[in-house]
Amino acid sequence: MITAVDTNVLLDILLPDPAFGPASKEGLRIASRQGALIICEVVYAELAGFFPKAEALDTFLQQAGIQLRPSEPQTLWRAGYLWRQFCLRRPQRSQARHRVLADFLLGAHALLQTEQLLTRDKGFYRSAFADLRVASP
Repeated sequence: MITAVDTNVLLDILLPDPAFGPASKEGLRIASRQGALIICEVVYAELAGFFPKAEALDTFLQQAGIQLRPSEPQTLWRAGYLWRQFCLRRPQRSQARHRVLADFLLGAHALLQTEQLLTRDKGFYRSAFADLRVASP
């Protein structure tokens, strides 16, 4: 099974977060036993701010057994399409309208290029991507 990993799970481990870190570490361990762990460009970019050099980030990912898998054109199109539909459905003053395109890039990547998403934000991804299998730490 191929698992896409959300930034929030990795930051729980890196920072480390006392409340979520242990569960995220265990969720990552379980997912790695099931198969490959991957991230998309969005997760890589979000993680980059926490490393002094690209080499350090690449080393962390290699040690964690996580591969960067770029998005395919149909993934990018689906992300943009679903983001636009989401924005059109939400009232102008709604908190939900503050979802950014990056959330949809991650979701579409997981939906079309993996078999599940490991995230703490399961509510959003289950509602925005009905066919996506979502695992939570």
